[in-house]
Amino acid sequence: MPNIIHLTVATVVERNGEFLMVRETKDGVQVLNQPAGHVEPGEDVIAAALRETLEETGWEVEITGFLGFSNAMSVVTGITYYRLIFMAEPVKFNQSAEIDSDIDSAEWMTLEEIKDPSNTPRSEMVHQAIDDFMSGRVFPLEIFRNHL
Repeated sequence: MPNIIHLTVATVVERNGEFLMVRETKDGVQVLNQPAGHVEPGEDVIAAALRETLEETGWEVEITGFLGFSNAMSVVTGITYYRLIFMAEPVKFNQSAEIDSDIDSAEWMTLEEIKDPSNTPRSEMVHQAIDDFMSGRVFPLEIFRNHL
């Protein structure tokens, strides 16, 4: 088993019953994900969530709560992914934002579209994040102690 872990963040952004999602192609298959990505060394996790959302969607958001922590191991690489999931509200679309080249598209989707079997989630954590949001279980951001 590889001795590699990755700390990632994701944002669940809801607007008028639709969620901000991204499509990306992994191993030749287009998958669906929340705006998400790796936390950089020395970066605060909330700042990372803001940055990744902007870089992947062009949307500036406000983090409003913490939905939870999940993890998964890639059966292909053996890498363990630790994911902090934040809830966010859209603030404004930044037309001049440069979108990451590995993002095929960003779009607002209904819950039914996200759960449609034709939309393959990147991992089981994608649907779990939506389920956590829908349950209304939100933790306050004060649980994070930022010393960066």
